[in-house]
Amino acid sequence: MIAPKPRYLARALDDRVFSGVAAATLLAFAVVALWPGLSGYRVNIIGQLACFALLAVALDLIWGYAGILSLGHGLFFAIGGYVAGMHLLEQSVATTGVTPDIVQFMGWTALPAWWAPLGSFPVALLAAVAASFAASFAFGWVSFRSRVGGVYFAIITQALVYVAMLLMFRNDTGFGGNNGMTGFQTIFGVPFQSPGVATGLALASLGALGVTLIGCRLLMVGRFGRLLVATRDDETRLRSLGYETLRLKLAVWCLSAVIAAIAGLLYVPQVGIINPRVLSPELSLEIAVWCAIGGRGRLAGAVIGAVLVNAIKFSLSATLPELWPFVLSGLVILVALIFPNGLLDIGRWRPALLSRPGALRPQDAAS
Repeated sequence: MIAPKPRYLARALDDRVFSGVAAATLLAFAVVALWPGLSGYRVNIIGQLACFALLAVALDLIWGYAGILSLGHGLFFAIGGYVAGMHLLEQSVATTGVTPDIVQFMGWTALPAWWAPLGSFPVALLAAVAASFAASFAFGWVSFRSRVGGVYFAIITQALVYVAMLLMFRNDTGFGGNNGMTGFQTIFGVPFQSPGVATGLALASLGALGVTLIGCRLLMVGRFGRLLVATRDDETRLRSLGYETLRLKLAVWCLSAVIAAIAGLLYVPQVGIINPRVLSPELSLEIAVWCAIGGRGRLAGAVIGAVLVNAIKFSLSATLPELWPFVLSGLVILVALIFPNGLLDIGRWRPALLSRPGALRPQDAAS
C-alpha cells in the first residue's frame, strides 16, 4: 500500500480542532489502557461515548459533506446491534451450555439454526457490514436515482426506521420482539464479569473511532471530499460538467451506513441488550442534534457534539432525569440562534457583532 504524500497528510491535519479531537481520542485510549484505578463504570461510559461519536461521524459524512440529512441512521446502528446480539448469544450457548431467556419467551427449543455461523466473530462482522451495505445500497439507489433529496429524503428515512421498529416489535420476526436480546454471558469465551472485558470493549470502540476519524478525514480532504462538497453546493452544475453524482452520493451513503453498523456492533456488548427501542425515531433525531450542536461538516464537530450531549445526558439521568428534555431543547435553541454552525463557532463568536448581519459566517465544510 502506497503511503499518502506528506503534503496530503499535512492538509488532513491542518484543522486544529480535528487534530485536538484526534489527540483527545488517543489520550482517552491511553488512559483506559494504562490507568488501573479507573472504575469499570467510567470505562463503560467512555466506551459508550466512543460508539455514539462513531455514529455521529457516520451521519456527518452524509449530512455535513454531501448535504443529505438522514433521520433514519438508527436503522443501520440497529443492524450492527442485532448481529452483535446474535453473535453473543451463540457464543454464550457454546461456552456455557445455558439456554438463554430468548429461547423460552419466543417458544423455541433452541436458537435458530441460521444463527450458528454468526458464532464466529469474523462472520458476524462480515454479516453486519454486508447487511448494512445491502440495505443502504438498495434504499440509496432508488432514492438518489429518483433524485429524492432535501426534506423529502429526511422524511422517507425517518419513515423507514419507524417501519423497521414496528416490524421488530413483532415476535414473529424472530429477533426477540419487544424483549429483544439480552442475557449475554461471554465474549470470545470470556465471561463478561471478568476483569478487563469492559476495558477491552472500550479500547476497541476508541480504536475504531480513531481509525474512522483519520480515514474519513484523509478521504474528505482529497478529490472525493471536494466532489461531495460540490455536489452539496450545486449538484446540477456538477452534473453538467460530466460528473456522475449518483455514484458519489451512493458511495458516501453506503460508507456512512457501514460505519453506523460497526458502532452498533461495538455498542451492544457494552450495554448488554438490544431491542427495538434502538430503532425509535427519537434516536435518529438525536444523532442529527449531536452533529448540529457540535458543528457539521468538520468530523470533529460531530464527535464533540456526541460526547458533550451524551455526557450531560448520562450525568442528568443519574440525578435529574426529568430535566434532560429541557436541557436538550435549550442546547438546540442556543445553537440555532447563536451558533448556526455548532459549537465550532465559539472561537469566532464576538458578542458585539451579533447585531450585524453576517457576523457569523458558515465555514466551508471542506476546510
